[in-house]
Amino acid sequence: MSIELRHLTHVYAEGSAFRSVALEDINLTIRDGDFLALVGHTGCGKSTLVQHLNGLLTPSSGQVLVDGEDLAGEGVNRRALRMKIGLVFQYPEYQLFEETVAKDIAFGPKNLGLKAEEVDARVRAAMAQVHLDWQKYAERSPFELSGGQMRRVAIAGVLAMQPEVLVLDEPTAGLDPHGRDRILGIIEELHRQGTTVVMVSHSMEDVARLATRVAVLSHGKLLAEGTPREIFSRQEMMTEAGLAVPEAARLCASLRAAGIDLPADLYTEDELYDSLLKRWKEAGR
Repeated sequence: MSIELRHLTHVYAEGSAFRSVALEDINLTIRDGDFLALVGHTGCGKSTLVQHLNGLLTPSSGQVLVDGEDLAGEGVNRRALRMKIGLVFQYPEYQLFEETVAKDIAFGPKNLGLKAEEVDARVRAAMAQVHLDWQKYAERSPFELSGGQMRRVAIAGVLAMQPEVLVLDEPTAGLDPHGRDRILGIIEELHRQGTTVVMVSHSMEDVARLATRVAVLSHGKLLAEGTPREIFSRQEMMTEAGLAVPEAARLCASLRAAGIDLPADLYTEDELYDSLLKRWKEAGR
């Protein structure tokens, strides 16, 4: 499935002294199978944008099309379209409320009116997707778990709805390194298995490793969109947007400035290592 933003504009407090333009004339297409990273400085409109993807917000102007259907159009089955897009907010564990892990994950599927057998199957499958063992965790209180485990429970609750697109707003915020790595590994697995992913992130290293496309927002506008290689080769543009490029790209630029002949578009540690090793071997001949 695809999501297309056409001239999307969102204004908060229109007509008041507190009027604020959060998004302005955004044109962006999320294609089936994408791993799109949304990056930008704090307050640039990233969270506002992702809330438009499943209709939590209505555009001030412009359109959000899901498989060609306008989310705000008359006669559109918004509920059916929203079911295709799972949105995970920052700190989703704050929204846990049931007495057991299994009951919390089952909340969404139950509200769909599914039979008990189908709900149970979805809960078990979602727990497996986030690497939570059914026997060990299903009957435990989510509030007895670690922060990283609670977040996985919250993500499982979204996965139990079986969305085609998973949208995550800073999914590793506040986690320790171990919890962060577990969450990113799960997201990478989901994408590899066919889920389209949209992820808001401040970590350019994570974006470089996981994303197939990157969209850069600045002051509510779409500054650039392209592959990680295309985006991270534009270091001046990234700096102007208040963003850094991955450490490997910065080191590559420094080495090039020192006279070492390296490709200008390297952005991952592995690429930089391979290029330096190749030069070392060539110099040894």
